[in-house]
Formats: sequence, structure tokens, C-alpha cells
Amino acid sequence: MVLLNWRRFLYVEHLNRAVEHIANGNFNDSVPVRQRNEVSVLAENTNMLVEKLKRSLDDERRAEQTKNELITNVSHDLRTPLTSIIGYLGLIDQDRYRDEVELRHYVQIAHAKAERLNALINDLFEYTRMNSGVIFLRAIPFNLVEMMNQLVVHYRLQLEQAGLEGQVHSASPEVVVQGDPEKLVRVFENLLANAMQYGKDGKKVDIHIRKESRMAVIEVVNYGEPIPPSDLPYLFDRFYRIDKSRTEHAGGSGLGLAIVKSLVEKHDGMIQAESDSRRTVFRIKLPLPQEAKV
Repeated sequence: MVLLNWRRFLYVEHLNRAVEHIANGNFNDSVPVRQRNEVSVLAENTNMLVEKLKRSLDDERRAEQTKNELITNVSHDLRTPLTSIIGYLGLIDQDRYRDEVELRHYVQIAHAKAERLNALINDLFEYTRMNSGVIFLRAIPFNLVEMMNQLVVHYRLQLEQAGLEGQVHSASPEVVVQGDPEKLVRVFENLLANAMQYGKDGKKVDIHIRKESRMAVIEVVNYGEPIPPSDLPYLFDRFYRIDKSRTEHAGGSGLGLAIVKSLVEKHDGMIQAESDSRRTVFRIKLPLPQEAKV
């Protein structure tokens, strides 16, 4: 009995030293678990608590790193158009232009850079709102086919200016999903704008809608320059750009597809991209309402 108590005393002392070591910030350590008694149960619970605390601290560090990366990228992206705007307005203010034609040219460039700046700020605002969890869905049943037809009509002029023709293909005139139409319009507007920027060589944009098992499947297809296979896994990462110079020229923020992915996932859906020499497909799957599942 004395030996047993002595061993228990030594174990408690060992446990106490281990807890003190952890309390000093050594969260990679653990409390030794030996006998099966009330003390070992305490040791197990302490280890579980330490593991949860470690995960919480790791999450906090990752969040801080993400915030710092976001600030760095945003600062760089905002600096470029701002520098151009200040530069051209400075030329105008100093009367450093030859004639009215050159003056108007400087004004147009400054205006274009201001529009890009506005787009960057809007994308950043929407992305941070979603990441902070303040985006709420006002879900209602609506017809995807009707929405996409209206979207193509709305963008007809922009499509024509890009040398593209947009068409919606669906075997059924009605594919109903439960979602927030305003948020999903934002998704498809972004994909359509992406096709207009980078799919001009293909002359057309096809939108296919169908039901597949328990999902509504929407494919936005362009036939322009393919996306390199090495870039596909990172396409929906924030600030990821296939061709930085091309993206800046087109006015992209590097946040558009990250916003698309977040909005789709908030609808319990998924998005993927595939690309080859023939076409580039952005495929979205959204759950069908219970009564509409096939």
C-alpha cells in the first residue's frame, strides 16, 4: 500500500511538472497517462484541453497571416492605379499636354484607372464581408434557365463589343433551385465577365443547364486561350493570377473567382474548372429543392 501511494505521489508530481511546462507555453508537450484512475482521467482531459488550445492558437496564427497577406496584396494592387491617376492628373494640372486631344486622352486614362480602382475596392469589400460571415442569403425558389437567359440579354452589348455571342442551352425550360438570386447573379456575372476578358478568340460563350442526380449543373463555357494545367488547382485562391500583366490590363482584382467560390459554397454548392485546347469550362453544382430531385 505504501509503495502504491508512493508511486501515485511520484506520478502526481510528474503530472504537475508537465502541466507547469505546458502552462509556460510549451503546447507541443503532453501530460503522461499511466494508470487507470481518477488522476489519469485528469491527465487525459488536460491533454484534450491542450490540444484544443493548440488548434485555436494555430487557427489564430493562420488568420493573422491571411490578414497580413491580404493587406500586402491590396496595398500593391491599389497603389498601381492610384499612381497612374495621380500622374496623369499631375500632367493635366501642370498644363503638360500639347492640345485638347491629348488632354482628353489623359482624362480617359485617369478615368479608366479610377474605374479599376473602384472595382478593386468593391471586390475587396465583398470578399471581406463574406470572410467575416456578415453575408446572409435570402433564399427563394427561382428558375435558373430564366435567370441565365435574362443575363445573356443584359450583357448582349458587352458580348458583341468583345466579339462574342452568348447562348443558353437547356433541355428543360425550367430548372428551379432554392437560393439567393442576387448573390447567384453575381456569380454568373463574374464568370461571364471572365469569359469576355479571356475567351474572345473563341467567338462565343455557351451556358449549359441541366439536372444531374440531386443537383442543378450550370456550365459556363468559353473557347479562348486554355488555362495551363499547373494553374487550375489555384484558380479560386484569392489574388491568384495566371498572367499578372494580362489581369492588370483587363482590370481584374484577383478576387473575382474567390468571391464566386465563396458564394457558391454558401449555397451548399461546388465549383470546378477544367480547360484544354478546345474549351474552358466553369462548372457549378447547386442542390435541387427536395421535391425537385430526380
